Amino acid sequence: MDIEYWIQHVTDIVCGYPLFILLIGGGLFLFVYSGALPLRKLRMAFDSLHVKHCGEGSVSSFQALMTTISSTVGMGNIAGVAIALCVGGPGAIFWMWVSAILGMATKFFEGTLAIMYKGKDGNGVAQGGPMHVLVNGISPKMKPLAIMFSAATLVGCLVLMQANQLTDSLCQVCIAPLGISTGFTTRLIVGIAIGAIVSCVIFGGLKRIAQVATRIVPFMVGFYFVMVFGVMIVYADRMPGVFADIINGAFCWEAGFGAMAGVAMTGARRAMFVNEAGVGTAGMMHGASMNAEPVREGLVAMLGPVIDSGLVCTLSAIPMIMAGMYRVEGVQGLSIALNSFDSLIPYAGKYLLEFVVTIFAFSTMFSYSWYGTMSTSYLFGPQHAQKYRYFYVATIVASSVVSLGVAVSIIDFAFVLMAIPNMLAVFILAPRVKHEACAYFKSH
Repeated sequence: MDIEYWIQHVTDIVCGYPLFILLIGGGLFLFVYSGALPLRKLRMAFDSLHVKHCGEGSVSSFQALMTTISSTVGMGNIAGVAIALCVGGPGAIFWMWVSAILGMATKFFEGTLAIMYKGKDGNGVAQGGPMHVLVNGISPKMKPLAIMFSAATLVGCLVLMQANQLTDSLCQVCIAPLGISTGFTTRLIVGIAIGAIVSCVIFGGLKRIAQVATRIVPFMVGFYFVMVFGVMIVYADRMPGVFADIINGAFCWEAGFGAMAGVAMTGARRAMFVNEAGVGTAGMMHGASMNAEPVREGLVAMLGPVIDSGLVCTLSAIPMIMAGMYRVEGVQGLSIALNSFDSLIPYAGKYLLEFVVTIFAFSTMFSYSWYGTMSTSYLFGPQHAQKYRYFYVATIVASSVVSLGVAVSIIDFAFVLMAIPNMLAVFILAPRVKHEACAYFKSH
């Protein structure tokens, strides 16, 4: 057996139950420990978006939230939902909702800690994230774990799969029907075009990324909502059956507890990879917020899973369940979504969804670049941050023409190396967050 097999085998094991227990189990603990705060303070979280910023940072709380959402709302919200339906059926969607609530609790703690223990780069610019929380919040002896997190982020936030899948879908939906070959040359041209568009945004730094995200996120979520809402109106007679399938599938007692547990794990794991609660990326973005009130930033941060794992994943699931095309042999992703929308919206469905997929993919590519840039700055100094952007764009172009194979497994494993130090910091400092939250809610 070769090295590629072992890398993929080990990654599959580590990214399975261990990561599930760490992130979903951790989210459940934080939900209970906070006294079900995501449910009790949801309205207050939305109200917090309107408060003006008053601290050190580069973006507003709203911009931080939009940029975080732009990184998590991506192909996983469409292809990932299709995979969940393939593996676990409609019942998996219910457990995605449950996972979203647990993710809200985790992100509340991450966002709060990001402001409580802000750091600064070599140029004196205020920053946040697990690396600063570990060192400033716990102990300077945590520096090795901070370095581990940052190094893993350099790899984990490369968007190889997103660029590769976007190239595939553009070639399949837009180029092949024109009779144009979709071989190496065409894919390279598409990859260069994608890299050029991404470059126009990310080389402007965090402020430009945040400005673009603030405009693109409301538009892309709104467009997708209108598109799916139109489907729901046209096929209104199927809606009761959709939600009946979700609830009945979530509690499939007839098939036994093991089957129900399998469905629950499938839905929760897909949501876990979509909202990234516990991975640490949210803390990096919200730590750059010009917000001097940690708890308020935590409230804003916990809105992310409401939108990505809650709203957007539900918008993806409804048409796929309506069309019933998830009942296929093997595990498929984007093709199920494209075929479902094409059957529900004849002649235009797959093109409308391809537009959504393209916007979602670009939004992820814009935001992920900043996480890697910030980690480069932390590890090597801000003077080297620009070099990572060049490397980032180069990997986008390369991923459009090569088979990813083991590279994707390495990136998935890097997510584990990000989650471990981040969740360790969250667990250790959870009592301080709870104390800060109690004081904040008493005064508000």
